[in-house]
Amino acid sequence: MKVKHFFDPDTFTLTYVVYDEKTKDAIVIDPVLDFDQATGSIENKSIAPLVNFVQENKLQMHYILETHAHADHVTAAQIVKSKFPRAKIAVSSRILEVQKVFKDVFNLTNFLANGSDFDLLLNDHESLCAGSFSIKILPTPGHTPACTCFYIDDFLFTGDALFMPDFGTGRCDFPGGSATSLFHSVKSLYDLPNETKVFVGHDYMPGGRELKFETSILESKKHNIQLNEKITLEEFIQFREGRDQTLKAPKLLFPSLQMNIRAGQLPEAESNGKSYLKLPLQINQLQINQVDHFDISKS
Repeated sequence: MKVKHFFDPDTFTLTYVVYDEKTKDAIVIDPVLDFDQATGSIENKSIAPLVNFVQENKLQMHYILETHAHADHVTAAQIVKSKFPRAKIAVSSRILEVQKVFKDVFNLTNFLANGSDFDLLLNDHESLCAGSFSIKILPTPGHTPACTCFYIDDFLFTGDALFMPDFGTGRCDFPGGSATSLFHSVKSLYDLPNETKVFVGHDYMPGGRELKFETSILESKKHNIQLNEKITLEEFIQFREGRDQTLKAPKLLFPSLQMNIRAGQLPEAESNGKSYLKLPLQINQLQINQVDHFDISKS
């Protein structure tokens, strides 16, 4: 079994192609689409090297797997599927919880929120066959309710649940997130064999170090700065909730979620043929009431 990584420096995201050199069976995990929020433009430059790699190596793509509905980048799942039509886009069945929340947040009146935008909904602890290899679906809620890790042979792909030991874990302040749940999720991963290779979903290169994306269960248990084997539930909750209160919302939060809960599909085009994303306004009514008059010409 081989793993090829692709790093998007704009969102610090790792995308992986997992493949069998002999049989050419392959899957993609967490592909990234380029989105410029200022202009609304969408490009495929991040995904192009991945597509080229798959085509040059004549790989047979079975699945495009999402570890969760990402809040910091738009998924390129639809682009990958357009290049490899036989591949199925799959995510945890718990995505329904996330869809229902953001259907209301964005007032998506025509959005069914029943998981039908994805080709396949994955059940916790099931095994998924991708030709010559099998993928174990490990539920790891906490960062979001639908977070899932993929366990293939002795490779573990952790998404936003567990990062490199010098960075820690994912945040837990999104709707449905829970530091308690993440603690138990990560502890369940620590029950895997020590030699299990861990491939993380992001690397923020703390201290300006070089990119790192692979560690192990043993290294994580011993050295993860936020959640190692010695950290108690109470200690983690206190740290994680305190830290999350200081974090800003991801830059691409609203565009990402509107598309990612749809498996990367654009919102339905309007009468002019264009698709639009919504931006919910957070209005401080108290401040507005304290202003007697708005002069737009001076703003």
